Amino acid sequence: MTVLSRLGAALFVVAIPLLLVTSNVRFFAGEVRFYERGFREFNAGEATGLPLEELDRAAREIINYFENDTGTLRILVAHEGQEESLFNSRETQHMKDVKQVMRIVYRINEITLAYVLAYIVGVYIWAGERPLRSLARLSLLGVALGVVVIGAIGAFVVAGFDQAWTTFHELLFRNDLWQLNPDTDRLIQMFPEPFWEETTYIIGIMTFAEATAIVVLSTAYLLLSRQSTNAVGRKNEREPERIEQLRPAPEPVSHPGSED
Repeated sequence: MTVLSRLGAALFVVAIPLLLVTSNVRFFAGEVRFYERGFREFNAGEATGLPLEELDRAAREIINYFENDTGTLRILVAHEGQEESLFNSRETQHMKDVKQVMRIVYRINEITLAYVLAYIVGVYIWAGERPLRSLARLSLLGVALGVVVIGAIGAFVVAGFDQAWTTFHELLFRNDLWQLNPDTDRLIQMFPEPFWEETTYIIGIMTFAEATAIVVLSTAYLLLSRQSTNAVGRKNEREPERIEQLRPAPEPVSHPGSED
């Protein structure tokens, strides 16, 4: 295996867990029903003093904000008969930072998806440079890498979500705009820490389920292909013996002067 092919295989292994995690994050970030369920489960209407219909509409605008090129999130809501901004300036500035993070997540998701598909098609299907058994092994390595990394993060989260959540923000953001007041700031009233704790666990469970599916499919293919290879090998071993049995016996050779 050349250096280039080794590098390509290593990138494929790394891309698998990144693809799984970013795909799940992107799914929930763009699923309005997930927001709506969270608003009702964690009493966002009571905390913000706003009708749930207004919060549901705000959720759709937040999703659009992550996907479009708008620089500043501006959402107007009806409150006590008057129209006002949903978020204050501090919350709006923090949402700019959140958008930058989400755009990075989206780009990683798109790049890893494109690379995984291109690697499978280019190396294994179109060029036929390597057997599919190698692809199954690399997929298992990718899952193993994800289990190690995500498992370590998961253990940190389970040990204490509050500390893990704080550390996450300190690593991700260069300012303290994420430190909001639950008594006055609607962003944290809409998305309290228990919401994010539950979301973290759900994403972890989904990622684990998807990784398990990859393990099952890859392992099944390796076992079935091994049985097929063994069967072919045994057939090839029996073939010369069968040919020898079917070969006609040589006729006796008569020599001049021999008696009849």
